[in-house]
Amino acid sequence: MALSLHLCHVTTHSLPLLHSPLANNLLPRKVPSLKKRFFTAAATMSSSPKKVLVPIANGSEPMEAVITIDVLRRSGADVTVASVDKQLRVDACHGVKIVADSLISDCKDTVFDLITLPGGIPGATNLKDCGILENMMKKQAADGRLYAAVCASPAVALGSWGLLKGLKATCYPSFMEQLAPSCATTVESRVQKDGIVVTSRGPGTTMEFAVALVEQLYGKEKADEVAGPLVMRSNHGDEYTITEFNPMKWTFDNGPQILVPIANGSEEMEAVMIIDILRRAKANVVVASVEDTLEIVASRKVKLVADMLLDEAAKLSFDLIVLPGGLGGAQAFANSEKLVNLLKKQKESNRPYGAICASPALVLEPHGLLKGKKATAFPAMCGKLSDQSEVENRVVVDGNLITSRGPGTSMEFALAIVEKFFGCNKALELVKIMLFS
Repeated sequence: MALSLHLCHVTTHSLPLLHSPLANNLLPRKVPSLKKRFFTAAATMSSSPKKVLVPIANGSEPMEAVITIDVLRRSGADVTVASVDKQLRVDACHGVKIVADSLISDCKDTVFDLITLPGGIPGATNLKDCGILENMMKKQAADGRLYAAVCASPAVALGSWGLLKGLKATCYPSFMEQLAPSCATTVESRVQKDGIVVTSRGPGTTMEFAVALVEQLYGKEKADEVAGPLVMRSNHGDEYTITEFNPMKWTFDNGPQILVPIANGSEEMEAVMIIDILRRAKANVVVASVEDTLEIVASRKVKLVADMLLDEAAKLSFDLIVLPGGLGGAQAFANSEKLVNLLKKQKESNRPYGAICASPALVLEPHGLLKGKKATAFPAMCGKLSDQSEVENRVVVDGNLITSRGPGTSMEFALAIVEKFFGCNKALELVKIMLFS
């Protein structure tokens, strides 16, 4: 019988409750029936989504940008990703390449319900130095509309522009001294709300930050509705946990060579968190598109640029192949004969492979890659797994296989990979840097 090992023990997690959104109190003058009243309210809500601007720059922190965009789009917000540079494509931190929807100059006359800034250095500095963005943010504040920032940006951008005066705010720990003179009170809250301003601390707090922004825009019912499928931690201060069976040492020769395939419809939060965290650990991560082009359009319409096509990557040898989720992306993976063959060879040679969210159920299971293995997947997909005995665990390792549940477990999933290759101390070092717990 397999032995279940729990590393970095924590309390049992429970998922946030999934609530249905309440219809608002928009009533037509004449209401023939209750059914028509609710239809009219829903139609009115859907016709006017909140408009959100997420500026990005070379050197922006990709996790903070993409998580915020993804979560806000899940709420129904109309999110514009705008580059403050001269071109749409920005080179974010850790080699992640993101293509914006527009240039900031094309957005300067648009009224937004929210403008929210990711962090990252030099990304936060590049945002601060953008005159168009500075003018937009000052007008946003003067007009009493919501604005927000995470990581370095509360201190570097909002503070420098004088937009935190008299307010409580937080930021990345190493920027707290810079933040102090520009606001009334600095706090160490993971997310701090004060009037029309929301600030947060770093990559590990960004999902909470994004859900808080949904609540500010749409109310708590909508925030709870969005949070449920994210599979977030119930206690955000907890460390990560791994459930492991048949422990084996994951080895490599010259730094782990890791393949992360992406496709149209891949879950962008999952892909970016995996890539970002593994590169922080100094793994050599190759991002390969299974499409005919390097640029893919992910599940929530974030445009990412791969390092190479899968055909080129298939010529290389990898210590780990790991699949992000997303329904469309997982289906594309399952239909890629080349990728499936790579995964089968990986398993046959007893080298590590893994998947998160929809991919364990839609890619690994139908191709026999979970046979005799314990695994987990996105909650709604777990019924497709032949062995469902361990599906409630957030990260499951069985020998050379690692699986996980969804966007809210992606950071734990990536940290578990770091632990398997580099040891617990390296993983805990990243936990601290990213403010995961």
